[in-house]
Parts: sequence; structure tokens; C-alpha cells
Amino acid sequence: MADLPNYYFRVRENGALVFRVDTENRQRRIEMDQIAVVNLNREEIKPQGDTQLSNDDLEEINRWMTERKTLLAMRDIDDIHRAVDYLNTTTQWAQSKATDDQLEEVTDALLLAMHDLRTVLVRKKADRVMKS
Repeated sequence: MADLPNYYFRVRENGALVFRVDTENRQRRIEMDQIAVVNLNREEIKPQGDTQLSNDDLEEINRWMTERKTLLAMRDIDDIHRAVDYLNTTTQWAQSKATDDQLEEVTDALLLAMHDLRTVLVRKKADRVMKS
């Protein structure tokens, strides 16, 4: 059987369920025993049931938490870069392709969202300038 990791993390909102992977049994079947629940927002590791987490378990879970937070942060900034692209393509669409009915359908929602975004960005920029 291919080398499998010792742990499997079933990702869920705000964290994961952690399973210990076992293939060293008589049937050579893959067994996954849930050992913990991870909450990334609270940086919390809760053992499952009566499970006592070993130092190896905690080390691997903490390693996964660090890697997962890094991945999510990269995804966040990538989403923002995509939003800038969407704003640019939306501008081009509004200028060159949109019908009056289409513009009527989306104009107010876009203007409110852009006003809200602009307000937050200006306030945050002012805060950064004041700090430096």
C-alpha cells in the first residue's frame, strides 16, 4: 500500500476534524480514528472523546494549523486581486456592452458597495499615514 500520512485533516469551516490514519492492522484496511477537532479562529484543539493527544499529535496538528492559516491568507489576498480585476472588467462592461436595463438593475448596488469600500479604504489609509 502506498505510504499514507499519519494524520488526515477533514477541513470544515473555521478548522478541521483530525483523524489518525492506521493501515497496520490485520486486514490492511485504512482506518481513520477521529482524535481531535481544530478551531482556527480560537486556535483551539479539542481532543475527541477520551483521546489523549500525544506530543507528536499536537506537533502535527499545530504544524497543520500554521500551514492552513498561511494558505487561507494567500487565498484572501488572491481574492482581493481578483476583485480588482472584476472591478476593471465591470467598468469595461458598463462602458461598452451594458444595456440601459442591465445598468438599471445593478447601478445602485454597485454604487453603494463601492462607496462602502471607498469609505473603509480611505479611513484605513488615513490610519496608516497617521501611524507613520
